[in-house]
Amino acid sequence: MIKDTSGQDRVVAPQLKHKLRVPLILAVLTISVSALVWVSLQYDGNIRSIESKDLRLATLTRGTLVRDIATTGKIVAANAPILYSTEEGVVTLLSLPGDEVEQGQVVAQIESHKLQSSFEQQQSLLASMESSLERAKLDARREQLKVSQVLDMAKVDLEAAERESRRGDQLIETSLISRIDFEKGKDDLHKAMLLHKHAIEEVDLMRDTLAFELKNRALEVERQALVVTELTRQIAALNIKAPVKGIIGNWLVEQKARIGATQPILTVVDLSAFEAELAVAESYADDLGIGMEVELSFGSINVIGHLASISPEVRNREVTARVRFNANDQLSLRQNQRLSARVLLENRPNVLMVKRGDFLNRGGATAYLLKDDIAYKTPVTLGARSMSQVEIVDGGKEGDIWVISGTEAFSNDDSIQIR
Repeated sequence: MIKDTSGQDRVVAPQLKHKLRVPLILAVLTISVSALVWVSLQYDGNIRSIESKDLRLATLTRGTLVRDIATTGKIVAANAPILYSTEEGVVTLLSLPGDEVEQGQVVAQIESHKLQSSFEQQQSLLASMESSLERAKLDARREQLKVSQVLDMAKVDLEAAERESRRGDQLIETSLISRIDFEKGKDDLHKAMLLHKHAIEEVDLMRDTLAFELKNRALEVERQALVVTELTRQIAALNIKAPVKGIIGNWLVEQKARIGATQPILTVVDLSAFEAELAVAESYADDLGIGMEVELSFGSINVIGHLASISPEVRNREVTARVRFNANDQLSLRQNQRLSARVLLENRPNVLMVKRGDFLNRGGATAYLLKDDIAYKTPVTLGARSMSQVEIVDGGKEGDIWVISGTEAFSNDDSIQIR
């Protein structure tokens, strides 16, 4: 039989420090786990955290707020007349689009056989009427000569009757003629006087009549001359001339096309004066005013102009405005060239303001104020807005830091920790 090892065992008394080591370790572990759980529950229940790299922050400052409107537009010629046909006919375009033309240069011609024929007919009629007028003057002189002859004969007969009357006076005194012959001589004298008087009146009446007829003929000739003059002007107007110095814009008809009267033919662009045509949203229409300053941007070049006109109607929810400006040598402007613009509505000095941001999309009634790495939701009142700044009426002070980026991730919480 094998002997056990009981003879080799001995009793060892346990030490105090070994008795306390395990409970202490367990207590520390329990307290640590409890603290972590409490912290976790505290943050999960009261505040969440957002990384700062996902946010945009801005400091409230005080200064001058320039209220403006951002828009786009295009360059248009301040003077770009459209040339129209004056008569029906076949058009010949003498200048190509883009060609430079001088003022008064013929850029198109219209061939109108109807107008040319009418002009020649009226011109021939004028020549005929002028000839008739000259013939009427000759006839008037002939008629005047005839009545003058009658007056002269009446004058001769009057002188003869007066002579016979004087002879009768002498003879009646010596009783050499009878009383009947004497009275007959007196009657002949009276008759001759009447004939002479009537001849004078006839000459005056004939002179007035001939003058009246000649005047009417002359007026008819003058009226016909006006007709010919007007047709001459219309013939000259068949040569379409450039009203300004510039370039040919666009052909509005084809070469050698048959066109009607008052039909547009082409445009001439005056290169000496340009304007900017802007499309402004109708929501800003009431803020616009004639004379407001406008900053036009042509790439890296900025030019200041002024509003010259504002359209009274709204099209496609936009209002058209014209800006007049002085071009400089650095600008190379072209018709319909695109540009960006900024309409300067007003300057508001000593304004508390902050940079624009996506936080405005939530209505602008609240903002998140950053203090000690925690963003607190704060009610605010916003005022005027510009392209880059927003006026703070209430809810902030100079030096405050706001979250101006979108706050959708905040879930409308009252406070968010920024880490």
